[in-house]
Amino acid sequence: MAAARPAINKPMTPLEWGLLFTLSIVWGGSYFFNAIAVRELPTFTVVMGRVGLAALILLIAMRALGKKMPTDKKIWAAFFGMALLNNVIPFSLIVWGQAHIASGVASILNATTPLFTVVVAHVLTGDEKLTPGRLAGVVVGLIGVTVLIGGDALRTLGIDVVAQLACLAGALSYAFAGVFGRRFRRLGVTPMATATGQVTASSVLLLPVMAVVDQPWTLPVPNLDAIGALIGVAAISTALGYVLYFRILATAGATNLLLVTFLLPVSAILLGVAVLGEVLSDKHLLGMAFIGLGLAAIDGRPWKWITNFLIKYPI
Repeated sequence: MAAARPAINKPMTPLEWGLLFTLSIVWGGSYFFNAIAVRELPTFTVVMGRVGLAALILLIAMRALGKKMPTDKKIWAAFFGMALLNNVIPFSLIVWGQAHIASGVASILNATTPLFTVVVAHVLTGDEKLTPGRLAGVVVGLIGVTVLIGGDALRTLGIDVVAQLACLAGALSYAFAGVFGRRFRRLGVTPMATATGQVTASSVLLLPVMAVVDQPWTLPVPNLDAIGALIGVAAISTALGYVLYFRILATAGATNLLLVTFLLPVSAILLGVAVLGEVLSDKHLLGMAFIGLGLAAIDGRPWKWITNFLIKYPI
């Protein structure tokens, strides 16, 4: 029997916020792992290695826990649809786009994902409708990401427009994936099985692309650093990351889930401070303040507290 549909258009619980922050850290680590892996391996080999190893890890984990993968053709068709929208299309577009534009611009364009999501969810769902608070929160959060990364990145907007449009198209694909992925809860598929199914389907779709484009059998054997980075991005940023992703999506909805793109640059900066001894600048603090304000606006509770206060203590 499929699980009952949760009430999604509501403020997130402390547990869901905690999972979202954890996901931002887990996914933030992928930039570190990828930077090491691509020194030795071409792009599609890294992407295929990432989802392929993640699929193997999750399949072993499912078996160790005594859980079985679904066999229904309808569910596997949904896994392949999710793989296209959440991995194959955005990975290809964004990786290609980032090869032609500055990483700061790519990060800002990727942070448009929640903006696309509130619109897509409003049109395609009945319980994630656009509200003034959500729209304002997304815009303020996007301003925060821009401030955090630095306004200098915006100077190159309009240069290599095709690459920038590719990154925007990838963000739009993520938005559709977030809404599409809601169906797994209705189908009664657990977050772990959904994550396993998605990366397995992604592996099947990406294998021929890697074989044609990269021809990895012609490449020299990578060093241990690259192999370790590939295992890290597969186990932590992909296998664990997507279990968290589908867990949050099942109860908090697509709009709340994809706020993680606002938190990724925050996590990257805080990790730099904690691990590399980097220093927070004024723009970092201002950007994080805007992001926090945006998240609060989307959550909705601060507005209710202010409204209740004004009702109780009118000016």
